Amino acid sequence: MQILNTLYLTTPESYVHLDNDTLRLDIERETRLRVPLHHLGAVVCFGHIAVSLPLMHRLADEGIALVLLDANGRFKARLEGAVSGNVLLRQAQHRLAGDPAFALNLARNCVAGKVRNCRHVLQRGAREAKGADDEAVLSRGADDLAATLRALPGAGDLDTLRGLEGEAARQYFGAINRLIRPPARQGFYMDGRSRRPPRDRVNALLSFLYSLLMTDCRSALEAAGLDPQVGFLHAVRPGRPALALDLMEEFRFFADRLALSLINRGQVGPADFVEREGGAVLLEGDARKAVLVAYQERKQENLSHPLLAEAVPFGLLPHIQARLMGRALRGDTAEYLPFLVR
Repeated sequence: MQILNTLYLTTPESYVHLDNDTLRLDIERETRLRVPLHHLGAVVCFGHIAVSLPLMHRLADEGIALVLLDANGRFKARLEGAVSGNVLLRQAQHRLAGDPAFALNLARNCVAGKVRNCRHVLQRGAREAKGADDEAVLSRGADDLAATLRALPGAGDLDTLRGLEGEAARQYFGAINRLIRPPARQGFYMDGRSRRPPRDRVNALLSFLYSLLMTDCRSALEAAGLDPQVGFLHAVRPGRPALALDLMEEFRFFADRLALSLINRGQVGPADFVEREGGAVLLEGDARKAVLVAYQERKQENLSHPLLAEAVPFGLLPHIQARLMGRALRGDTAEYLPFLVR
């Protein structure tokens, strides 16, 4: 299986258009980039990027997603070609989404994967902690998440399950500051998870990375023939990619670890963020490019997949899990098993 590249366009006022079988990027009428279409799996545009109509048509014909985000990474729109995949699989998905027992079990496994992987992040941090106080806080957070894992089988409905997931997230983000190296803590401090808008630099970085991860998960589900709008853990709402958010849960640790690495290595600094009126904190343009490069590079790193018993590039994991989810929906397997990091 090959990882098709995602092309991220971030320079304001860029113009992308079709040049034979190539995507061509012009800035101020000067050609800056040419990419053969067969190398692309998706094109993601941040902010004010002009896209020619012939290129839009060709991308749709080739099954290459065109995703439009605002300058801060918030989803705006997505251009898709004809719906692919087996209609019988989507029928099964829609039917089972209304089956309370099936929906609860699949949602529980999504939450279990998220909590288990977040616990792994805290445990690893505790082992590598330089100070006793940091080690104690991280170990206590890992213990709290272990308690959540033990409580998950007893959740008898989705509301209870969502409550457990929310409490686990609160405990996890309450400890995550201890994973930031002391010299960087003055500039990067997270006072709980905040979104729409993010209220601090850590939240701004996480929100940006989560938007990239969600786009990848949505693409993986569509490639597997599933409907990204109809989920099990996340409630269905107009315009909300509920199943993509479900699938994304078990992979949030990936974005968290990347954010911490970027901060601790000094690849992003306090000056790379700006605070807008009203308290919103946003990642600035040049820093966005550095984060995008790091994200794409990290997707090439191999992780061990427990079910496949082999190392797999992270970029393929959402696709593998989407197909495993499809097998569970078809009844080929007893249940959906999330990816668990080792």
